[in-house]
Amino acid sequence: MSLTIGLINASLPSYFPQRHGVFEDARRMLDSVAQVGGYDIVAASVIPMDAAQARDAMAELKAAGADFVLLLHGGFTMGDVVREIAKDSLPLGVWATPEPTLTDDVQLNNFVSLNMSMSIARGVRDLARHPVQWYLGGPDDAELRGRLEQTLRALSARKSLNGARIGVVGGLAPTFYNMEVSSDTLMRSLGVWVEHVDIHKMTDLMAAQTAADVAAELAEMTQAAQVKGVSDAQMDLTVRAVLALRAIASEGGYDALAVSDWPALQENPGMHPGAAFTWLEEKDKLPVASEGDVLGAVTQLAVKALTGRVGCLLDMTSPDLKADQILMWHGGGGPLYMAKDQPAWINHPMIGRGTPDGPIFGAIADYEFAHGPVTVVRVARHGTAQFVVEGAVSAGPEAGFIGCRGWVGSFSSNLGPCSASDIVTTVMEQGLEHHFVLVPGHEASVFAEFAGWCGMQPLDVITTHSRLPNFRN
Repeated sequence: MSLTIGLINASLPSYFPQRHGVFEDARRMLDSVAQVGGYDIVAASVIPMDAAQARDAMAELKAAGADFVLLLHGGFTMGDVVREIAKDSLPLGVWATPEPTLTDDVQLNNFVSLNMSMSIARGVRDLARHPVQWYLGGPDDAELRGRLEQTLRALSARKSLNGARIGVVGGLAPTFYNMEVSSDTLMRSLGVWVEHVDIHKMTDLMAAQTAADVAAELAEMTQAAQVKGVSDAQMDLTVRAVLALRAIASEGGYDALAVSDWPALQENPGMHPGAAFTWLEEKDKLPVASEGDVLGAVTQLAVKALTGRVGCLLDMTSPDLKADQILMWHGGGGPLYMAKDQPAWINHPMIGRGTPDGPIFGAIADYEFAHGPVTVVRVARHGTAQFVVEGAVSAGPEAGFIGCRGWVGSFSSNLGPCSASDIVTTVMEQGLEHHFVLVPGHEASVFAEFAGWCGMQPLDVITTHSRLPNFRN
């Protein structure tokens, strides 16, 4: 779904915006941004001079399907125009260009107008639920363009989540109460639909797959990663799980899945689908959250919409506070593109251990993450809050547990650099659910802006301390 930008050029009656080409130059820049990002632009047919004309301009843009209104101050804009536009709940940006000259009489007076507009917006709009972004700079200003492009990426992700569908196969893992989600709150907050699918649909579809289809898919999987110690029978079940989950997603129109990968599937048909999750994320770019984690799937969808990549759903498994690193790991899925070296399909290391047969129930991907910058995110509290920090994967004190893994350190948040101890304090005291999505690159700013447009509460980093936690927030 393409994002549609609604443009309103605004100014007092004046020839100065035309003399200095403000509207024309701004439109050329916007056209360039829209072409690169795949956005559409609709522009109001008049320059509104009063509230009535502003109301007509908004109606015109909304009828044309605008998702975001950009109010461009070509010159000083009267408060009744801004007030009328700002009271609407559509996402709003207010842009002022700099003065063309800093001598003689003021030409545009745009900064004062921007200041007044933002102040008026605060008075007539619930900014916590319906924020307004401001922009100051000329069309050739790279920083201004980057700020605007970030907004458009964030709003595109917001739009993509509205109406997204998640199929929950088998429900939540037993006793994982912290990952229970109110589907009503999630729908109200983000517009995401949740639909439950009986686990028997998956197992029935697994049994129904043809030998030819299984063989073809298996050939692709074994070309992408080496099989190490996994029996032919378990690889067969893994591929059948891939085909079954792919069919469920296609039939239900699901944008992501949340699957209860234990304990039912170990009883029938006797496997763990971790490698199936990996392959669906790698090949199909279909996010699959383990243990029925709906908000994990929502987080993956947001990350995919913002970056074009499926992230890896992980536990913060083992902090090493002396090394200022946290081992992030999971024995479930994780797309292969994130591997530092050649990945492998191995037996799940935990399921079946301690039994006479040993850990042979199902394959998972085994690899270490490529070193470099990463972002760690979580949509929390039924879709009403978010946590995001940036960091870097680097060598750790040990190799880490087998599975998808990496040592993350060099953390930073919107508050500045923070330690692994600060992150642990935050996770505990903010009550964050124990799955986080890790994606390559530093993407905290755009994720935070996406969350802001969605009205999510930011769950800030809490500095390490020895006092009783403050749980009032």
